[in-house]
Amino acid sequence: MPTTIIYKKDPHFEVKGDFYPASQSMRPVIIFIHGGGLVWGSREDIKTEQLEFYHRAGFNVFSIDYRLAPETKLPEILSDIADALSWIENKGVKQFNYDPKKVAVIGSSAGAYLALMTGTLKNKPKAIVSFYGYGDITGDWALKPSPHYQRMTTVPGELANMLVSDEVITVGPIHKRYAIYMHGRQTGAWIEKITGGKDGLSQFSPINFVSADFPPTLLLHGTMDEDVPYEQSVVMAEALNKAGAKSQLITIPNGKHVFDEEWQNPIVQKAFDEVIAFLNLHLN
Repeated sequence: MPTTIIYKKDPHFEVKGDFYPASQSMRPVIIFIHGGGLVWGSREDIKTEQLEFYHRAGFNVFSIDYRLAPETKLPEILSDIADALSWIENKGVKQFNYDPKKVAVIGSSAGAYLALMTGTLKNKPKAIVSFYGYGDITGDWALKPSPHYQRMTTVPGELANMLVSDEVITVGPIHKRYAIYMHGRQTGAWIEKITGGKDGLSQFSPINFVSADFPPTLLLHGTMDEDVPYEQSVVMAEALNKAGAKSQLITIPNGKHVFDEEWQNPIVQKAFDEVIAFLNLHLN
């Protein structure tokens, strides 16, 4: 069982994280950031098989919540991620036994996008792992209606708006929040919903901030991803390589979004073995 802590507090909200300690002392920490289009999800979304896999490899895991859109906009969401890193670096060591100088950030989908954004922070992690993430939110894939979501049942704007709370949300069940995301992707309004507008988006695209000191980054993406295009990881890897940063792209042939949930698939198993090898290389 994890220990649940509050890593950020405000008169209007609390943001929690679940710390799963490794069996050995002074081991590295993985901060896990859940996906959900920045609209839904929680720290409990980490898959049991993946958590146990990281544990067997000797890693502590800190799975975090963060404030969700559209109630909270992207700059504040990013501040939560930065505060989680700060908590691990400065406060968590008083409660748990780990090496605060060996921190990796792993995320999936929107969580992978947030993980990539940690490479732009002043206090960066030592390594980043992005499962089907994205480095550019200024492209047509994000700003225009998604053909994939347009093939689904149309979500009326009135319904999507009804599901938005008048309070800060840090945990959002998919069955209560998914329609907000669907409507945003069907209409092309998703980015506007999470940022508050369409101006200045380049500052929220990590691909624009790659440099030689960007943390070593591992990108994993399926070629048949209908939600986040495979090309998002391809161009991010190319930008990192061009800048002289350490990066690696693992392509999952015919892999769809959330391909990592196919835990018994040998290709997925091999990919996770490579994740551990990558973490060991850059954290030990």
